Amino acid sequence: MKADSDLIRATLKNFFGYDTFKGDQEKIIRHLIGGGDCFVLMPTGGGKSLCYQLPALVMGGTAIVISPLIALMKNQVDLLRGFENGDASIAHFLNSSLSKQQLDEVREDLLAGRTKLLYVAPESLTKEENVALLKEISISFYAVDEAHCISEWGHDFRPEYRRIKAVVDQIGRRPIIALTATATPKVQSDILRTLGIPDAELFKSSFNRPNLYYEIRDKVEPEKDIVKFIRQNPGKSGIIYCLSRKKVEELAELLCINGIKALPYHAGLDAKTRAENQDRFLMEEVDVIVATIAFGMGIDKPDVRFVIHYDIPKSIESYYQETGRAGRDGKEGLCIAYYSYKDIQKLEKYMQGKPVAEQEIGRQLLAEVTAYAESSQCRRKLLLNYFGETYSQDSCHCCDNCLHPRPTFDGRKEMKLVLELVASLPEHFKLEHLANILAGESNSMIKSYRHDELPFFGAGADHSRKFWFAVLHQGVIAHLLEKEIEAYGLIHITETGRKFLEDPWELRLVEDRVFVGGSDSEDDEDDAAAAAAMRSGGAAGDPVLLAMLKDLRKDLSRRLGLQPWIIFGDPALEDMAISYPVTLDELKNCQGVGDGKARKFGKEFVELIRKYVDENDIDRPDDFVIKSAPNKSANKVFIIQSIDRHMSLEDIAAARNMDMDELMGEIEAIVASGMKLNLDYYIDENLDEDIVSDIYDYFRNDAVSDDVQAAIDALGPDYYEIEVRLVRIKFLCEIAS
Repeated sequence: MKADSDLIRATLKNFFGYDTFKGDQEKIIRHLIGGGDCFVLMPTGGGKSLCYQLPALVMGGTAIVISPLIALMKNQVDLLRGFENGDASIAHFLNSSLSKQQLDEVREDLLAGRTKLLYVAPESLTKEENVALLKEISISFYAVDEAHCISEWGHDFRPEYRRIKAVVDQIGRRPIIALTATATPKVQSDILRTLGIPDAELFKSSFNRPNLYYEIRDKVEPEKDIVKFIRQNPGKSGIIYCLSRKKVEELAELLCINGIKALPYHAGLDAKTRAENQDRFLMEEVDVIVATIAFGMGIDKPDVRFVIHYDIPKSIESYYQETGRAGRDGKEGLCIAYYSYKDIQKLEKYMQGKPVAEQEIGRQLLAEVTAYAESSQCRRKLLLNYFGETYSQDSCHCCDNCLHPRPTFDGRKEMKLVLELVASLPEHFKLEHLANILAGESNSMIKSYRHDELPFFGAGADHSRKFWFAVLHQGVIAHLLEKEIEAYGLIHITETGRKFLEDPWELRLVEDRVFVGGSDSEDDEDDAAAAAAMRSGGAAGDPVLLAMLKDLRKDLSRRLGLQPWIIFGDPALEDMAISYPVTLDELKNCQGVGDGKARKFGKEFVELIRKYVDENDIDRPDDFVIKSAPNKSANKVFIIQSIDRHMSLEDIAAARNMDMDELMGEIEAIVASGMKLNLDYYIDENLDEDIVSDIYDYFRNDAVSDDVQAAIDALGPDYYEIEVRLVRIKFLCEIAS
């Protein structure tokens, strides 16, 4: 036993260069060398890989390490070969990226007994020729890395992982060590059962990473915010995660244009480019990698200082795993995620059409993410509780909610009204429809169901539709209401909701999430601005100037007979209160302004700001403007010229290899920049005159913003999204720009 202990310590020092083990590493290693199965639950940065690398070096035979990603395998193999006592044969990987010559070299080293660790993807493990090869060698043990991939409840489910047990039994059973950084109790149980190691010794480290700071930001102009954040943290290494390959490419390009050294990483790139981009990030030739979740597993870069989620992840496990790549050296790690409920709705739509069981799992995982993002509780406490660990402190002093607590109120009266409405209806409806009923806002759908005759219609008219939408949404998070994804998001009351109706208990709702305020459109805008100010910890700028700008907007809206949002939206006023623009050129750089609005409505605003700056000796900040990608200008020029020639939108889209949604996005961006486009020729030919009139009147008289989804919700199911978007463009060009 002493000899084993001496060998373990000597290997730790001489091969890996460490004097001491971290946490349970030594216990895990001894248990595995002793022939026992084990399950290791250890946060990123805790030293999981050493738990199987060191035993592999001291035991006879070859350890089979089952790993999900080629990038992870390459990184681990390069690391082992790079140690002073390592050589090219000590570790290999076996996957589809190898040439025939490389495969022959791997086979030769394995049969000669020179290879101590063989990394293999689950897909490669199941191939007949590889099973036959592994039967010919002496195997020390099997290590199943990123073991959460086994479970359908895990965040990176890989069906091939569920075949591991059968293949291991076919090759020959040896001790198994399963390792993961993220697994809820449900996922843990699934891993043990599927691998056939129900009696494995469990080694569980704390999930708490005290050096990580967690923050959720509202997804308002995230690109601008990200550029600003990175410029404020020059030279620091960071990862930005996006859900789509397209966004990865766009954001990486945008960062480069703005002087930030960044590269993309996603599965759509060829293997050579992916490997080169990863290596350049690891070698610190670039500061930022913009990636899908295909990047990051097993990346041993200790000094990643920030992890940004451009899109909210699909599960808490994903979020925890990906944020865990920050601050692995125990120093600063900033974890920022951008959240919009619209992103959650998009993810829910993607689930439609999938098997019901998969939808059910996805829905529950998304519900947990939404609850986390919208909660006012300590984020560290929420994360640890999710993984079955208790965090006893009242405040972690290292998350946005603890550093900038948001006010809450007891919403039991409001929630009771919501539940009574849902329980009274014979059919199920979406959140938006229910919110309209309570706020007393009529539309064609409400009239068609005669819901404007209900006693509940207008029962909550002292609050806005947005307020009631948020209360309904909080009811879903609290499991008082349930949303049926398969039934297109229809809402019904749960058993817990019925109990709440019988005996309501205290229910704390976050004020800035429910926009506490009246139903008047101007009040709604004021509430939203106050909410934005609270969410950003005062980032809405100079409150005195903001109030003056709102008064000016209100006065101008009355003089011109226009809704306040048509002149300038709240984000524009908030930007003015931060950057103090005193010329029209400066004003057009504020979000949502553009050249057209600046010239049409801006004169009085810049005069007011100039006078305010002079009278109060304000030191104006340097302008912050992010540069746009220039390669899109060719598209814009072509679109503008084609519309001038009255070319059909379908033909324009086909000529630029776009779908209609992409083309509409380009047109909307052109209009948002202040350019006027005349689409009357296309609208007159393709849309019914009454439909155009109804949508135009909605934006002219009823809308409190130019939000397309809000328009669709208000107008009802008789109007298509494309119709609303086209008429919105017409309205903006004729009235609001």
